[in-house]
Amino acid sequence: MSRAPLWIFGYGSLIWRAGFPFERREAAHVRGWTRRLDQGSPDHRGTPERLGRVATLVRAPGARCGGAAYLVADHLADEVLAALDHRERGGYERISVAAWLDGGEVVSATTWIASADNPYHLGAAPLADMVAQICAAVGPSGSNVEYVVELARALEALRVDDPHIRAVSDALRGA
Repeated sequence: MSRAPLWIFGYGSLIWRAGFPFERREAAHVRGWTRRLDQGSPDHRGTPERLGRVATLVRAPGARCGGAAYLVADHLADEVLAALDHRERGGYERISVAAWLDGGEVVSATTWIASADNPYHLGAAPLADMVAQICAAVGPSGSNVEYVVELARALEALRVDDPHIRAVSDALRGA
């Protein structure tokens, strides 16, 4: 019995730093979700004492969130999922979403979201507060500023306009 192909949808650092082997990478989007820097990072772009701000998906009827979809070889699927479950352990949960590839194909994709009830959820904040928090946060994977700037660059390369990420990134460049 064969299983369905494993597609991974990345909307944050997975766009520019997948960190796993894949057979194909396609620009893609999900519908009914928006990207927000509402999740605290205790283990990558911050510490438990000084959380960084990283992306999660938030339900938003009518919204469209662009990112990248990766097709993983069948024989690597379990290994890649285990590695990503570990990478996304700081408040994220694995879910399945419909992802529209830029060519029009719709695939079932796995992604990780951080819901508002997880212990590291930060929620929305005024732009100046977000910028101050991001500027102060550094973790084992690097600075929180680098995360936001790299995400903005990766989205630009995919021709994805995300006003939230653009506003935060522009404010960080001016900070």
